[in-house]
Order: sequence, then C-alpha cells, then structure tokens
Amino acid sequence: MQNAIEASSLTKYYNDLPAVDHISFNVEKEEIFGFLGPNGAGKTTTIRMLVGLTTPSEGTAIVNGYDIREKIVEVKRHVGVVPETSNLYDELTVWQNLLFMSRLYHVPKQERKTRIRSLLKTFELWDRRQFKFGRLSKGLKRRVTVAAALVHDSDIVFLDEPTTGLDVISARSLRGLLNELKKTGITVFLTTHYIEEADQLCDRIAIIVNGKIVKIATPESMKSVVNTQVVEASFDSPIKSAIAMGLEALGEVEVEGCMVRLFTKDVSSAIEALTILSKEHRLKIEYVNMTRPSLEDAFVKLTGVASDVMKAEKEGGGRQS
Repeated sequence: MQNAIEASSLTKYYNDLPAVDHISFNVEKEEIFGFLGPNGAGKTTTIRMLVGLTTPSEGTAIVNGYDIREKIVEVKRHVGVVPETSNLYDELTVWQNLLFMSRLYHVPKQERKTRIRSLLKTFELWDRRQFKFGRLSKGLKRRVTVAAALVHDSDIVFLDEPTTGLDVISARSLRGLLNELKKTGITVFLTTHYIEEADQLCDRIAIIVNGKIVKIATPESMKSVVNTQVVEASFDSPIKSAIAMGLEALGEVEVEGCMVRLFTKDVSSAIEALTILSKEHRLKIEYVNMTRPSLEDAFVKLTGVASDVMKAEKEGGGRQS
C-alpha cells in the first residue's frame, strides 16, 4: 500500500519550546488514521504543518507525493481541511458556500455545478442547498464543512475534532459518512477527544504526548499494552471502599456504588476472591462480567492522563496546540 503522508522528523518550535518534537510517521492511502493525544500534545500544530498553514522548524513531510517545504501549493490542491470551528459563511446558502470554495480552489468553471450537485446529494444536503448556513443544525453544518473540503476533488481530508459538540445521532451520522469517504478512496486524517470514536473508525492510531509520538498501532494492537483483564462484579447493595480494598493484592480496584471493577492478570483468583467477599459480608452477586481492556485504558496507560481528565476534556471540547 502506498503512503498518502510520510512525515520525517517533523518539528515545530514556539519560543524555543517544541510543540511538535521530531515526529516521524506514515499514513497509508485509503485508510482512516487517528491522531490522538491530550490537550496541548501537538495534534493541531501537526495538521497545520501538513496542510501548509504553518512552516516546520525542522524536518519535513511528503503529502500525496509533494514535499510540504518545496511544493506546498501542490499539497493544498490535493488536501481538504475540516477545522474544529467552521470556516464557512453564515450569511451564504449551502450552495453559495460550496460555489465560493470551488472558486477559491480554482475548480474549472465547467465542473463546479456538477461537482457541487454530486457532493450535496452524497451528503444528503440537496434539499437544503438554498438554506443559509447559519440556520443549519451543528450536525448539518459539519456535513457542509466536510463537503466544502472535498469540492476541489481532494485525495486527503484532515478533520480536527469533527464531532465535538454534536448530539449522538449527528455524531453517528458523521462517522458513517467518514467510512463512506474511505470506500471512495479518500484518505482520512482524524484528531478526536473521543477515544471510542477512534476505536470504531480508525485503521491505525498514533498517540502523541508532549509533542512526541509514543505509539503507532491498530486499535486492537494498542489495547495489548494493557496486559490485564477487567473483572466486573455487581452486588445487591453498595460496596464500601474499605471492604473492596482487600482485593488490591490481585490488582487495581475501582468501586462505584454496587459495582466493583478489578484490573488483574489472574481472573480465576479474582472471581474466587469476589465470591469469598460476598459470603463474608452477606452480599449477593448480581452478575460477573469479564472484559478486555479498552482503547481508553491503553490511552490512559500510554499518556498518563487519568480518565476523569479525559472526560473533562471531552465535555469541554478544548482546543489543543
């Protein structure tokens, strides 16, 4: 498989501080590539370098066969960018916005209407083509913004936090759209705070921390860094933390109401210990469940960012450098 992006020692300094620190990676053509990291890790700065919005301090990247240092105009002709905050105009209609973008990217005049019509139908926006952009819901605005990024027939689309602020249905719809884009041969470079979203969508994922990439792998391979199983037990009454702490010899323990979660390498001993605990404290076990570690568990282990901090970042939808 050929590469759509090849980054080599890509670096960006701000006031002598490395926002992106000599990172190297490749993105294969026709894959959805996730780029994950905590706030301030360097995700958005990396995108800005790859699409020509800022110049690398050191290193370079080849994007669709063109060096971003030497052929940035050619790079811009082959990539589409969907920023976290829309770059379209509220006072223009959906059709007018796409027409404006087609002119901006020098789409041949004879091709503009045909291409816009095709995109609007593909994105299920045809019936809203005369609606002003500012009147649309957040979910529809994201669809129009993605369509605008593809109006010049781009081969690679960069999406920075595309589902931030969307309701569940709109987010699911947009994820389905990204999968359809992949089927048409478009390469998708995705940053997101939502770890489960990356797990569902991405073929491979890179995790960046403090400007450095710490791991690149498929979601399934990424989960293998957490070499424990999760045993969940639900009891008929709330569990006191002091009682559950007797399980710590077997691994990390989490208590939430009637639920105990035990991260352990020894599942058999964990189940036995939970059974003993229930008998000693006259508690009835409602159910026991065993699960593999999630991608979020792996993310927490690799980044050191606690799950409650991740939740706050998701709810805040904060920007990263």
